[in-house]
Amino acid sequence: MIEVTQGSSPLILGLPHTGTEVPAEVAKDLNEVGRGLADTDWHIHNLYAGLVEGVTMVRTPIHRYVIDVNRDPEGVSLYPGQNTTTLVPLTDFDGNPIWATEPDAEEITRRRDTYHAPYHAALEAEMVRVAALHGFAILYDCHSIRGDIPFLFEGRLPDFNVGTNLGTTCAPSIEALVVARCQHAEGYSSVLNGRFKGGWTTRHYGRPDEGWHAIQMELAQATYCDECPPWTYDPVRATRMRAHLTQILTDLTQWRPA
Repeated sequence: MIEVTQGSSPLILGLPHTGTEVPAEVAKDLNEVGRGLADTDWHIHNLYAGLVEGVTMVRTPIHRYVIDVNRDPEGVSLYPGQNTTTLVPLTDFDGNPIWATEPDAEEITRRRDTYHAPYHAALEAEMVRVAALHGFAILYDCHSIRGDIPFLFEGRLPDFNVGTNLGTTCAPSIEALVVARCQHAEGYSSVLNGRFKGGWTTRHYGRPDEGWHAIQMELAQATYCDECPPWTYDPVRATRMRAHLTQILTDLTQWRPA
């Protein structure tokens, strides 16, 4: 179920939110809004595919409405006091309910064991493998989101949103090289540790003192696709964005500890 492509470089791409699969026993409980699967990181696995050689990729095909593998398995909020979605989301990003019948605690535990735990078992195994090869590993967590979501944030989201949980999840030089590439990408806006500071995955695996580095990239979807149904992938915008992502990933594959 978990898709793993092993590479030989120090870089691992995490793909937690590109899946659109919803098992039948879950789909029957979604309402019309939920069945739209609006809060998918549309096309992200295609956007990053084949950019650099030797990269490891770990992806779940399961949709985040089933369970969000980028949330704390104990249900602790990533952003206390701010609107956000939960381990099993009860609303979409606009605050609209997505369930005709909400999952109970037993069902949430079942989904955590069936879908959340295997994703992180696979991701941790790759971090261990890559770190054994190089003495360190870099997890680059790939995300995207609509640029205008008043329920989650005010105003228009920047194009590149880099998250390192305030500099705690990776070496400063890793953060610096990614930020520099974003700042020098002509025609794009960027921010470091803005509204998105890195999800549970980034915070959990980001242990720079142990040689495990993690950084999250949240792209505004308008940089490569339409931000409304049917979420059409734009080859022109995507090609331009892929060129910048190639530079970022190349830098990360070539990074070495000081």
